[in-house]
Order: sequence, then C-alpha cells, then structure tokens
Amino acid sequence: MTLRFLALAPLPLLALAACAPDPTADAARSQAEIAKAPAARVLGASESCINRSQVRNTVVRSDQVIDFEMQGGKVYRNTLQSRCPSLGIERAITYETSIDQLCTPQIVYVLQTIGGNLQRGAGCSLGAFVPVEYVKE
Repeated sequence: MTLRFLALAPLPLLALAACAPDPTADAARSQAEIAKAPAARVLGASESCINRSQVRNTVVRSDQVIDFEMQGGKVYRNTLQSRCPSLGIERAITYETSIDQLCTPQIVYVLQTIGGNLQRGAGCSLGAFVPVEYVKE
C-alpha cells in the first residue's frame, strides 16, 4: 500500500506545476486590459484617495481599469493592482467603507447578476487615482 501511494504522489505535483500562472502571460494580459481603456492624458500626480461623495459616475473600462468621474468634471483613472475576473463583463462594482473616501488599496468587488439577483463577486485592490482628461481621437 505504501509503494502505491509513493508511486502516485508525483502526479498531483506535476498537475500543480502545469496550473502555475505564467508571469509573462499575466503581464501581457494586464497590458492588453489597460489598453482597452479610452485614451487619456495625465493631468497631474496620482492621489491615494478620492472623496466618495464627489463621485458622479463610475465607468468600468476593463478587468483592470475603472474611471471615476467626479462632480465638476474631473476624472480619476484607477488601474487596479491586478486583473479582476469578470469586472470587464459585469461592468459594476460595490465596496464597503466607513469613511467618505476610496483609497488605495481599498478592495472593490465585482457586482454580478446571477439569476436576476445581485451578488458580490471577485474582490480586487484599487491602485492609485490618476487625474486624467479624455483624449478625443
């Protein structure tokens, strides 16, 4: 019985190695996600927080980019620290905070519609808030 167990032990290890993420592929996928967002010109230094009460509209651009359109017309582009599965498909987020600010590395969740009900999906960490202006092409 012991010999059979030892003979089978390497198989799961091989399977795990085959499933290991490829850092090069992940980096390429992240760059592709960022490139999906409309062109924008950076207007200044990034900020670590924005006032939640000033957010007029939240526009999900991809699995990794969210634009926060503020009252008064200012726009902050946030590139998440990593891809957020299904965010680009669902195009909606939810979050919990006890203060009137969204800050790096706040966790936002994909808001999914499943069977007609809204449910919280994958959680992903916000990056820096970069003030931008959309570039008309």
